[in-house]
Amino acid sequence: MIKVVGVIKSFDNVKALDGVSCKIRPGSIYGMLGSNGAGKSTLLRIIAGVMKPDGGTVLIEDLPVFDHPAIKERVFLVPDDPYFIGQSSMQDMARFYARFYPAFDWDIYHQLADRFPIDAKRRMNTFSKGMVRQVFLILAFATKPRYLLLDEAFDGLDAVMRRALGQVITEWVQSRGLTVVVASHNLRELEDTCDTVGLLHRGGILFEKGLDDLKDNFHRFQFAYADGEPPLPEGLDVVGLERRGRLITLVARGDVDEILTALRRTDPSFLELLPLTLEEAFIQEMEVAGYDANNILF
Repeated sequence: MIKVVGVIKSFDNVKALDGVSCKIRPGSIYGMLGSNGAGKSTLLRIIAGVMKPDGGTVLIEDLPVFDHPAIKERVFLVPDDPYFIGQSSMQDMARFYARFYPAFDWDIYHQLADRFPIDAKRRMNTFSKGMVRQVFLILAFATKPRYLLLDEAFDGLDAVMRRALGQVITEWVQSRGLTVVVASHNLRELEDTCDTVGLLHRGGILFEKGLDDLKDNFHRFQFAYADGEPPLPEGLDVVGLERRGRLITLVARGDVDEILTALRRTDPSFLELLPLTLEEAFIQEMEVAGYDANNILF
């Protein structure tokens, strides 16, 4: 369990984090969504124990991570701009990390090196950003972490590599109980991987929700009437309504079967349930909570 409790961090009188609190369950994949400058990278560094908060604390397995090196050995952070030693190769960096992570597993390293097409002896300063990120993902898994922190993990990776990374993450979560925190400014990148998304904005967790709850809570319908338009059924929790001629698009919150039954009673000439993307559901939930998503996400 990762517990972030009232974390505060400032830089030159600018407050990057202002009382952030959240809990990240063991074996979960937590998506940390936020625009550039929202404090995602700072929070990940504090969770990893490489940066000390000005106030509050981060507990991993009920221990303050900054003060316990043994806990840090179980955490691996892949930052947005990973650092590597000047003329080093992936093989050199593997030997480097093996010195600091007692659980470093060379069999896992070689298995993943075969899975990701990287020349282990080539100097990393000749690699693209995406290739460097692949190297550090291989190194991260080779340390056999219990907690994997990824800052803009999919940035610079092509679609094939993104899918491969998602598969490895899912495999480790299911087989080893790995806990993953993925920070990104792009909700679409989190949709296929995460089970929970938290929105970090202006130094605080503005909104937090399980993806299944988001998808199950809102439903979009299109319907029309042959003659006139009766009033909407009473009791519907309508959060969005749009009319284009006779075509009505409605977004409602609640049980999908109950909403369908209520709409059918109005005798529409046609009625269909449309898929709602995760981004749309997230925006609807935020607006219901009183936040203007357009001023935060876009």
